[in-house]
Amino acid sequence: GKKTRVASTRLLNGGDPGLSSGVVVRRESAKRDGAAGLPHRLPGGPAVPGAAGAGRPGGRLPVALPARARGARGRPGLRLRPPAEPRGQRPRGPVHAARGSRQGRAPRRPGALPHRRRRLRLRLRRALLRRAAAHRGLLRRPDRPRLRRPRLAPHQGAFAELLALDAAVRGIRSAGDAFEELCARRRGACWSPNPLLGAVQGDEARLEALLPSLTFPLFQGRLFLGPFLGGVALGPGPEVARPVRAAKALRLLYYLQEDPPARREASQRWLGAFLERIPGLLHSLNQTAVQVSYFTSLSRQEEFDKNAKDVIQLFSITYFLTIFFSVMSCSRLDCVRTKVWVAAFGVLSSGLSVLSSFGLLLFCGAEFVITAANAPFLILGVGVDDMFIMVSCWQQTKVKQRVQDRMADTYEEAAVSITITTLTDVLAFYIGIATSFRSVQSFCIYTGTAFVFCYLYNLTFFGAILALNGRREESNRHWLTFMKVKKEPQESRGHLYNMCCVGGSFDESTVAETEHPINTFFRKYYGPFLMNIWTKVLVVVLYLVYVGSSIYGCTQLKEGIDLRNLATDHSYVIQYYDWENEYFSKYGPRVMVVVTESISYWDLSVHAELEKCMDALESSSYVDKNLSQSWLRIYENVAQQMSINITERTVFIRNLPALFTANPDFELDLNSSATEISASRFFIQTVNVSTAVDEQNLLNQLRGLAKDCKIPLMVYHPGFIYFDQYLVIVQNTIQNIAIATGAMLIISLLLIPNPVCSLWVTFAIASVIVGVTGFMAYWDVNLDSISMINLIICIGFSVDFSAHISYAFVSREKPTVNEKAVDALYHLGYPVLQGAVSTILGVVVLSAAASYIFRTFFKVMFLVILFGAAHGLIFIPVFLTFFGSCGRLTNRQSAVVQHDIIKLPPVNTRKTKQPSFPQDPDCP
Repeated sequence: GKKTRVASTRLLNGGDPGLSSGVVVRRESAKRDGAAGLPHRLPGGPAVPGAAGAGRPGGRLPVALPARARGARGRPGLRLRPPAEPRGQRPRGPVHAARGSRQGRAPRRPGALPHRRRRLRLRLRRALLRRAAAHRGLLRRPDRPRLRRPRLAPHQGAFAELLALDAAVRGIRSAGDAFEELCARRRGACWSPNPLLGAVQGDEARLEALLPSLTFPLFQGRLFLGPFLGGVALGPGPEVARPVRAAKALRLLYYLQEDPPARREASQRWLGAFLERIPGLLHSLNQTAVQVSYFTSLSRQEEFDKNAKDVIQLFSITYFLTIFFSVMSCSRLDCVRTKVWVAAFGVLSSGLSVLSSFGLLLFCGAEFVITAANAPFLILGVGVDDMFIMVSCWQQTKVKQRVQDRMADTYEEAAVSITITTLTDVLAFYIGIATSFRSVQSFCIYTGTAFVFCYLYNLTFFGAILALNGRREESNRHWLTFMKVKKEPQESRGHLYNMCCVGGSFDESTVAETEHPINTFFRKYYGPFLMNIWTKVLVVVLYLVYVGSSIYGCTQLKEGIDLRNLATDHSYVIQYYDWENEYFSKYGPRVMVVVTESISYWDLSVHAELEKCMDALESSSYVDKNLSQSWLRIYENVAQQMSINITERTVFIRNLPALFTANPDFELDLNSSATEISASRFFIQTVNVSTAVDEQNLLNQLRGLAKDCKIPLMVYHPGFIYFDQYLVIVQNTIQNIAIATGAMLIISLLLIPNPVCSLWVTFAIASVIVGVTGFMAYWDVNLDSISMINLIICIGFSVDFSAHISYAFVSREKPTVNEKAVDALYHLGYPVLQGAVSTILGVVVLSAAASYIFRTFFKVMFLVILFGAAHGLIFIPVFLTFFGSCGRLTNRQSAVVQHDIIKLPPVNTRKTKQPSFPQDPDCP
C-alpha cells in the first residue's frame, strides 16, 4: 500500500497520491466557544450541553419559573429592594444619648420594620426561594434520594463520537470486500488513520494519560502532527514540541492497497461505496459534538466531471435565447420581407457545426475535457454573427435583381469579412494547441474545428436557406403560409389584414429593402455625432483612461487556481477544502528529497556532500529545518549509541535493521539490497506557502538547489503538478498571444487592401487583450489555464469586430474619411451590434452556473465582447479618420474597382413583359 493524501495538495510524505479516503472532524461549537472564551479540549470535543447557561463549562441551563414564583423583577420570590450600601458608607444620623435611646445607632429609617418583623420576613423569603428551587428540581425532596448524573469531560464526548465514526468507516463493505481486507498494512495491521488514534487504541483511559504529554508539531520527538491536528492552541515550550492546550480539528486518513491491479480495482470500488454511504452514516450517527467533512483521492476528478452534466440544461436555455433574439432582430413588419426562417436556420447552422465537429473528433479519438464544453456557447455566438453579416448584405442588394445576382452581391460583400474573421479565429485556436496544458489543447482543437464547420455551413447550408428565402420573396409569398400576397394595401380590408397578409414593399429610391431603423440611427445620428471634433477628443480621452486602468489592472493580476473551484458550488469537497485552509494551512507540503542513484553513504566525503545539500535545502525561507526527517542522521545516532563504526560498506548495510528497529517507518525510505542502496529519500517540511507566488518561488528554489548539488537529487511532491503551471502559465500565454497576433496581422495584410488599416486591426487585438487582462483583476479572475483559454478567444473576437469595420471603411467610395467612417457604420454597425448582443446572450446563462469554470468563461467573454464591440463601434472608426491614407486605395486597386464597375450588368437583365392593360389593376 502507499501512503496518500487527503487534502488537495497536502501530502503526508510526498509519495504517490494512490487511493485513500479522508475525514476532517471539527468541533461543533468551535467558533461559538472560541468567541465566548471557553477552552477547546483535545481532540475537539465541546463542553457538555448546557455549558453556556452559567457562562462557564458545566453550568446549568437557565430554567423558566412559573409566573407565580417570580417577583416584579422577574426573579424568584417577592418584590425585593435594591441591596444596601456597605456599612462603612451608610449615612449616619445624630447619636441620641438620652436614656432608652439606641446608643451608637442611627435612628430607624421611616418605614423600616422592627427587628422581629425583619427576621420574620427573611424566613418568609427563604421559604419562597426553597419552593422556587424545588420547582426547578435544584433541591432534592426529603423522600427522594439525590441522584447525580455522571458528567463527561468535554473532550471525552467528542472522542466517543470520533471512535464511533472510525468504526462506521471501517464497517463499509463493497462487493463483499471490507476495509480490513483492502487497507494498507503495517506489521500485519491496518495503517492507523491518525497517530493519536493509534496511540490510544480506542481506550479513553489512555487518552487521559496521553493528553498531558501531547506536544505539537512533533510528538514523542518523531511523529509530525501537522497534517493531523488543526486549529491548535499551544502552551510555552520548545518551538518544535510545545504542549497542546486545545485543538479545533482532527483529520483521519484511511490508506488502501494499490498492488496488484485486482486490489486497486477493489480499492476503487470501496471508495465508491464510501462516497455513496458516508452521508447516510453521518446522518445515522447523529453526532452533536463534532462536525465532519470527507474527501477521497477520486473526489476531485469525479466532481470535475460533473461540471459538464450541470451545464447541459444551460445549453438548451442558451439556444432558446439566441433563437429568440435572432428571430426578433431579423423580423420585419412586412410579411414577405421578414427573415424569421432565415434567423432560425442560421442558429441551426451553428448547432450543426458543433454536432459535426464534436462527432468527428470523438470518432477520431480526440481527448475531451470539461473545458471543451464551453465551445458550443462560443460557436453559437460566432455563427450567428456571420449570419447577421450575410443578412445585412442581402438586404442591401436590389430586390428586382434575380436571386442569383443578389446572392452574388451578398457573397461579394460578406464573404471576405466572414473569411477574415474565420481564418483569424481558427488560427488563434489551432495555435493554442501548441500550449503545454492538456485542457487548453482539448478546448482549442474542438473549438477550432467547430469554427471550420461553422464557416462551411454558413457558406453552403445557410447560403442555400438564404437563396430559398430569396425565391419566396421574389414570388411575393407569405413567410408562414407560403401563399402569394398582394403588395399594395387593400382599403376594403381592415388594418390587421393589411399588416398580416399584405407585403413585399421596398424602397423605391434605392430599389433595396426598406432600411432598418437601427441602420437609420447609425447613418443619421450616431455616425455624424461620432465624427464631431469634440466627440473625437472625448473618445481619445476615454481610450487613454481605458488603457491606463487596464495596465494598472495587469500589474494587480494574480496567478494560480484554487482547487476548490474545480468542483461545483454545492459539492461536498468545498467544505473539506475550506476547513483544510482554515485549520491545516500553517504547514505546506512535506517535500520528498530523493537520491536517485546509488551512492556510498558510508563514505565520509559523500556523506558530507549529502549533508551540505540537505543544509542548502533547509536554508530556504520556505523550509523549517527543525522538522526535517533524515534516516541517515538517525542511523548515525543509533550507531553512535551502539558503538558501531558505519564507515564501511558491509557494516553500514548489515546494521540497517537496527535503524528499522528504532523507527520502522524508515524501512519505507530505502531501496536497498545486500550489497548497495540503490535509492533513498529524505523529507523536508515547508512553511509559509499560502499563495501561488509562494508556491512558484518554493518550486524554483528547491529545484535550483537540487540541481546545483553534486549528489544526484530530485525534489518531488504530487502537488507540484499544480505548482508547475505557475512556472509556464505566463510564458505560454504570452507566447500564444504573440504568435496568434502575428498570424492575424498576416491575414489582415492579405485580405484588407490597405496595410495601415491592417496595422490598426492588429492594434485593436493588442488593445482588447490588455483591457481584458487588466479588468480580469478587477473582477477577481486569476490567470490560470481556464482564463488562458479565454485570452486565446479574445484574439479571435477582437479581430471580428475591428476587421468588419476596417474592411468596410477601406471599401467605401466616399470622398472624405469622415463619410467613409459613417458609411461603414451604416452598413456594418447594426450587424456588429447584433453579433455582440447574440454572443453575450450565448454565454450569459453561464453566469448562473454552479461551476467556477463556466462563470469565469462568462466573465472573460463578457469583457471580450464589451471591449471588442467598443473598439469596433467607437475607437477604430475614430482612429481610422486620423490617417487619411486608410481611406485611399492604391492606383492598382482603383483601376480594379473601376474595371469592375464598367463590367457591372444592368439593374435588371431579365426582359420584362409589358402589361397589355396597364390601367386595369386586376390584370396580371
